[in-house]
This record gives sequence, C-alpha cells and structure tokens, in this order.
Amino acid sequence: MISFDEFVTARGPALLRFGYLMCGDRHLAEDILQEVLAKVYRRWSRIARTEPPEAYVRRAILHQYLSWRRRRASTEAVVADVPEHPDPGLMAEHVAVRDEMWALLGTLPRVQRAVLVLRYYLDLPDPEIADLVGCAPATVRVHAFRALGALRARLSEHLTAEDRSG
Repeated sequence: MISFDEFVTARGPALLRFGYLMCGDRHLAEDILQEVLAKVYRRWSRIARTEPPEAYVRRAILHQYLSWRRRRASTEAVVADVPEHPDPGLMAEHVAVRDEMWALLGTLPRVQRAVLVLRYYLDLPDPEIADLVGCAPATVRVHAFRALGALRARLSEHLTAEDRSG
C-alpha cells in the first residue's frame, strides 16, 4: 500500500493539472486540490486499500469543483496570468488562440466544461464520465454536444466580428 506522502509526491502535479483544466484558474485549482487532499488524508488507509487512489481523488476533485460552495467563484472573471518568463519560442498567434479557447471554455456551465475535460483530457468513456458527474451516459452526450455547439457558435461569432472590424 502506497503512503499518502508518496501518492501526493508522485501524482500531485497531475492532479493539479486536472483541477486546473476543470476551473481554468491555477489558484482555485490549488485550493480545490488542497481541500480534497485534506479530506482524503483522514481516510487514506481505507482509500488506498479499497480502490485505485487516483480515481478516488479525481472524483473528489470533480465533486469539489462542482459543489455548491464553489459556485460563488464562478461569478469571478478569469483572467490570463502574464507569465513571469515568457517563452520566446511561442508565436503570438498560438498564444492568442490558446487564450481565446480558455476564455471560451470559461463561458461554459460547470458540468459541460467538466464533461469536455473528462472526455478530451482524460479520454474517459461516457459511462465513466456519467458515473463521476452523477448522471446518465445519454446526459453526458447531451452535455458534450451542447458544450461543443456553444463553443462553435461563440467562435464563429468571434470570427465574424473580426471580419467586420478588419
């Protein structure tokens, strides 16, 4: 059985990335992960024995992100942090597209964003996403369909507005 410290050392960065992809804010992701790890620590001996610990912790991160207590944070505007040491190799257009996509993802409802992250980042099948989110697999497909449709619509609106102004 892996110790809690070993688990956090080995899987902490990946869990933080997962939290970041859920909320789009590194500081909020750190807070979510810290709260989850504090809860998990108390039950670690049972968690480490009964199921894969990482799956349990990811589910806890997802639930913490979707929880009602976090809804207040959804009214805050997400702003891209300026890197302290920008990578000179990145092209400005690549950065602009990435930032635009993060902004678009930030406009989605929490569950739709979570479904997209679980599907395209973790490559989970719909039944597993449904289990994590707490809905039917068909509802997962509906959330993904609506989220992708909303992203396409907002992107085309943005491109049309650019064409008019440029």
